[in-house]
Amino acid sequence: MYIVAIAWIYVALMMSVAEATNTNGTVLGGIVTFILYGILPTSIIIYIMDSPRRKRVRLAREHEATDLAKSQNGNETQANTPKPSAAPDPKL
Repeated sequence: MYIVAIAWIYVALMMSVAEATNTNGTVLGGIVTFILYGILPTSIIIYIMDSPRRKRVRLAREHEATDLAKSQNGNETQANTPKPSAAPDPKL
C-alpha cells in the first residue's frame, strides 16, 4: 500500500518541479500543485485504507479493557466474601 503512495508522491513532486521551472510557472504554483495533487489525496487514501487496522486495534483495546474490568471485579468479590470458618476436625 505504501509503495503506491510513495510512487504517487514522487509523480506529484515531478509535476510540481515542472510547474515551478516552466517559463510561465511559479514556485507558488509548484507548491500548490504538490499539496493539491500529492499530499492531500495521498493522505486521504492512506487514511481510508488504514481504517480496518484502526478498527481491529480499537476492538482489541475494548476487549482488553472489558477483560481487565471483569478480572478486577472478580478479585473484589472474592476479597469481600467472608471466608468459611474452619470446622473442627472430626478425627480429634
